[in-house]
Amino acid sequence: MNFTVVNKNICVENIQITGVASSSIFLVGDTDSIALSSVFDTPPESLIIGPFVPLAPE
Repeated sequence: MNFTVVNKNICVENIQITGVASSSIFLVGDTDSIALSSVFDTPPESLIIGPFVPLAPE
């Protein structure tokens, strides 16, 4: 497979972002590399691990 990329000038006049998810990225233009990381700051005693999910009464 032959793949040719021709980079030209880009002009962005206005960007409006109304929301950001917990795992999102916003790029304008080119990048050589992206490094991803994650932080988990919830204390272990607050985790609920099990098959039951609390449901609201009807």
